[in-house]
Amino acid sequence: MSEPTPPTALDSFWQTSILPVLEDYIRIPNRSPAFDPDWKAQGHMDRAIRLVRDWCQTELQDLATVEILERDGATPLLWVETQAHPTLVDRPPVLLYGHLDKQPEFEGWRPGLGPWTPVLQGERLYGRGGADDGYAIFTIVAALRQLQAGGVPRPRLLTLIECSEESGSPDLAAYLDGLSDRLGVPGLIVCLDAECGNYEQLWYTTSLRGNLIAELHAETLTQGVHSGTAGGIVPSSFQVLRNLLDRIEDSRNGRIRLEAFHVTIPSDREAEIRQAARTLKHLVWERFPFAGTTSPRSTDPEEALLENTWAPALEITGAEGLPSIRIGGNVLRPYTTLKLSFRLPPTLEVSRAVFALEEAMAAPAPFQAPLKLNVISAMPGWNAPATAPWLKKSLESSSRRHFGQTALAMGTGGSIPFMKMLADRYPQAQYFVTGVLGPESNAHGPNEFLHLPTAIRLTACLQELLMAYAGGSR
Repeated sequence: MSEPTPPTALDSFWQTSILPVLEDYIRIPNRSPAFDPDWKAQGHMDRAIRLVRDWCQTELQDLATVEILERDGATPLLWVETQAHPTLVDRPPVLLYGHLDKQPEFEGWRPGLGPWTPVLQGERLYGRGGADDGYAIFTIVAALRQLQAGGVPRPRLLTLIECSEESGSPDLAAYLDGLSDRLGVPGLIVCLDAECGNYEQLWYTTSLRGNLIAELHAETLTQGVHSGTAGGIVPSSFQVLRNLLDRIEDSRNGRIRLEAFHVTIPSDREAEIRQAARTLKHLVWERFPFAGTTSPRSTDPEEALLENTWAPALEITGAEGLPSIRIGGNVLRPYTTLKLSFRLPPTLEVSRAVFALEEAMAAPAPFQAPLKLNVISAMPGWNAPATAPWLKKSLESSSRRHFGQTALAMGTGGSIPFMKMLADRYPQAQYFVTGVLGPESNAHGPNEFLHLPTAIRLTACLQELLMAYAGGSR
């Protein structure tokens, strides 16, 4: 272990130039289109992207071309392009990625905190979108400025910041098609929208789970009736759905019963998980805010990580037909609708999962109750190609220099649809997928925060990675 090198110039730039604008960005409630259908009329997304564009133009000046791209009916996209040094014009470009759209507010923010109120407490900047994923463009620009200040020849750098990632990136494919000539064939793709196992070392993501979202609806009446009068005669729609969920998931342990949802885990990913488990130990589950005496599903760090990154899982993320406790009367409700969110193993074909789910729901529901399954979206996961020796060496050396610890690879339980989209287009590229979402950072939930020292050190590591790529390591 070595002492991390404090990136003093970067620290100053983050504190004086980045932090005030990042706080302004947090104040903008630019929810992703899936959560704000009137996003265009609201104008928040346009405010956010113009804020970031103006800052990029100020900080980069003649170093790069900065523009907002737009398509009819689609969210905007920020494009930042720097030309290659004359000695590197034949080097494939580097594509860097982040997003600006945000998850909705959610409940449970601590007193003094709120989704649209930036609050700096010690090393943590609280507020929605700071860590997921507003910091990304600032990290990229800061690294680019450091390269320029050091006189380091740069390959062609292409930065793409989208505004619909939290909705599954529905607008991105069309933008990629339109940018194909400008993109060329990237040799290195950097994504700054993932997790980190802790804040003590550099982490890079080698797999992401897919996501299948569906609505399951059951009804037993055409209108609500007195629960005492009908109870015992009319079946409950909630009872019907409980039975249907039993077809999908074992409620005793959370295992998905549909075998089509499972895959064989590659041996190299198992080896990475073993190493990560040895490092993180109890932090694998202690990073989450368990209530009372609640325990994790497994207290074996390796098993927990395997389940989190390569096993399918189900969460009920929404419901309709259930009144609040305050107004819930003695009524046998006519229907219940549940929103199902499945996380899928990285290498699973999503069509296989959709077919298995539809087949499981094809049999008649209990009591012949009308049943409706509506698949909202199905997004594939991603499994990285083998990490090239030069890339692994760069990540290892920069992690030791700036974090004082070795770099570690690990899968991520979340989804980034963009990655599979890119992998299909650029199968020969190398990938560096990383992020700042570490313990308690709580993206999507209350009290989301950006751990500033990690963001600054990650900026330094990104700078050195681009230097390694420019230096001929491929």
